[in-house]
Amino acid sequence: MRKKDHLISKLAPIVIMLFGTFLLAFAYYHINFQNHLSEGGFVGLSLLGKYVLGVNPALSMLVLDIPVILIAMFLKGRTFVMNTLLATFSFSIFYELLERYSVLVIDLHNNLLLAALLSGLVTGFATGLVLRFGGATGGDDIMSLLISRWSGLKVGTVFILMDAVVLLLSLFYLPLKETLFTILAVGIAGQTITFTLTFRKGKANVTAIPEPATSQKAASKPVHAVRSAH
Repeated sequence: MRKKDHLISKLAPIVIMLFGTFLLAFAYYHINFQNHLSEGGFVGLSLLGKYVLGVNPALSMLVLDIPVILIAMFLKGRTFVMNTLLATFSFSIFYELLERYSVLVIDLHNNLLLAALLSGLVTGFATGLVLRFGGATGGDDIMSLLISRWSGLKVGTVFILMDAVVLLLSLFYLPLKETLFTILAVGIAGQTITFTLTFRKGKANVTAIPEPATSQKAASKPVHAVRSAH
């Protein structure tokens, strides 16, 4: 029984993170992409780099993600980085599968307010699940976590600020209407992330950022790929 309980305790966070990345991929493809909502974070910076400098987004994403992941490895430990890699790759796989094989179309072009609301709620909940169970979905998520810890701001607030700055810069190449609704979606997502991370946290046996163990007896504590759609 102990072995079974131990196995369940190890697998449960992984299953929940996979569920979170699937929800995130579903929302980005069926809500954001299909309704032409924009992107924040490192994806938005990569697209801005393509527009201004002509840099391939796949290359610029690696340049942005890899240093942050390496910093996280030294500061937060191997488990966090492994969980982040799992979340990042699973998100990419889920998104690719949805893009190739999903026949579902959620057409909200005539109601971008509803699209922004759904996007914010679903992406915020999905990202919050991944963060709460010890991973991240990319370098921008890690950056938000680190800034939150160093500054004392809520993680969701940092997400909102980072994405809003990127989206405002992206007005150089993105339509104003879609960008403003995306900023609204980002604001809703940030608040939803904060709620997901803090809801009944005193009773939860999880943490958003696992610290590296200082000894063998230390308790072990329990993202964006560039979408091909771009």
